[in-house]
Amino acid sequence: MIKIENISKKFGDKIVLDDISAHFVQGKCNLIIGASGSGKTVLIKCMVDLIQADKGKILFENINLGSMNKEERKDLRHNIGMLFQGNALFDSMTVEENVKFPLDMFSNLLETEKLDKVNKMLARVNLTGANDKYPAEISGGMKKRVGLARALVLNPKYLFCDEPNSGLDPQTSMVIDKLIHELTIEYNITTIVVTHDMNSVMEIGDKIIYLHQGKKEWEGSKKDIIYCQNELLNNFIFASDFLQDAKEKRMMDTKL
Repeated sequence: MIKIENISKKFGDKIVLDDISAHFVQGKCNLIIGASGSGKTVLIKCMVDLIQADKGKILFENINLGSMNKEERKDLRHNIGMLFQGNALFDSMTVEENVKFPLDMFSNLLETEKLDKVNKMLARVNLTGANDKYPAEISGGMKKRVGLARALVLNPKYLFCDEPNSGLDPQTSMVIDKLIHELTIEYNITTIVVTHDMNSVMEIGDKIIYLHQGKKEWEGSKKDIIYCQNELLNNFIFASDFLQDAKEKRMMDTKL
């Protein structure tokens, strides 16, 4: 489990994160939602040690990131998988080479053992036989699955996904959502997903944290979100046709 306590971050005079506390549950999809500029991506960058928070604690299994030494931070990074918004695949590498890259960097496995892990991971994300293709030769949805396979090939304890459905059509987005949710449960990972896709919220949102202008405004489950009374959250989520239908159904159920 991951906990954050009183996290704050400023860039110049602009407060980007303002005293945020939350916990993220193991074996669940924990979603961070909010409008553009609400602080979502900055928060996860602080959590994966790409940006240092100005104040507060980030606890991995009750060990404070801020008090870790160099070796402890290195070990932590080996336990973090990251699915980037833009995939961040190496264009000059094949699918196989992209997925194998973390194993080359951080493991002492034999080449045959690495390839075995790569092939098992590609099979798990339904990319069997795509080993020799290059990123330019595959679809956006396939690139996301390659990115997901690479993020998980080291069997991390924690998976961070930054806007995993960015640039994808609705049907492909549902496939990626389902895969992230299945893998989270299967590998018992603490998964944290940054998104503004309300369909994702209702499909995989085991726990949801809503940020507004750098503050945590609400947290709960996907069931709770339909019945919440937070005006800021309602204004944000019910802009989606999907959740507008849910709101109307809620009102009908209340009348009945």
